[in-house]
Amino acid sequence: MILTTTPNIEGHKIVDYLGIVSGISSNIKTSFSFKTEKNLKLFSEAIDKAKEEAFQKLKVNAVQLQANAIVGISVDMETESSAYFFISVTGTAVKVE
Repeated sequence: MILTTTPNIEGHKIVDYLGIVSGISSNIKTSFSFKTEKNLKLFSEAIDKAKEEAFQKLKVNAVQLQANAIVGISVDMETESSAYFFISVTGTAVKVE
């Protein structure tokens, strides 16, 4: 599976646009009430885990459409009350040759 933020893939021809796909991480409660180096590291690790989860869901959704690539990927992080966050990843599933 080829993943890119660009609208095309150098060296490949897009032969079919299959639709918009997304992957959203689960809501994650953060419990970091003050900023210490340890808490910032834990928070960073939690974000990385959520981002990976969102990308895996994105790829699963693209495979269901029989895509072999996703173009135009954008990543968005939302927070709510500074206690929850989730990450959404969106792109266009395509077939390339």
